[in-house]
Amino acid sequence: MEKATFGAGCFWGVESFFREVPGVADAVSGYSGGHVDHPSYKQVCSDGTGHAEVVEVTFDPARLSYATLVELFFKMHDPTTLNRQGPDVGTQYRSVIFYHSDDQKRIAEEELKKAAASGRYRAAIVTSIEPAQPFWRAEDYHQRYFEKHNLPSCHVSFAELDA
Repeated sequence: MEKATFGAGCFWGVESFFREVPGVADAVSGYSGGHVDHPSYKQVCSDGTGHAEVVEVTFDPARLSYATLVELFFKMHDPTTLNRQGPDVGTQYRSVIFYHSDDQKRIAEEELKKAAASGRYRAAIVTSIEPAQPFWRAEDYHQRYFEKHNLPSCHVSFAELDA
């Protein structure tokens, strides 16, 4: 099993999306990319921790490639909006890929170039690609939020799973 970490706005929809991808063993909502250890949701929402809401994806590379995960990441949210997805605004909602190896970094950069050249986006992609930092699991009430509350997803496009 390998890890992949993505920030694409509110983590509820991102987690729910990746849970539906065949080959994903787990998807966990959390925080990464900031300077505060063990941050709380309230701290992250204050926009003072530097953390992004992220999802740590555990996947089986024999069934699902990292490149496919990154391709889905670019399709399931709007990577052209700086620090915003849908109604959620702030640096905690930034589009970011945290890579866990040099190979993941290379693949993420290649997939970003493909996405930028695809003609799908009217504006430049603002997704950052950064080395993985400590992952802090979000509070239990954030885990599987849509599943627990029987709610539809927010800004995330599940149509990309069928494409």
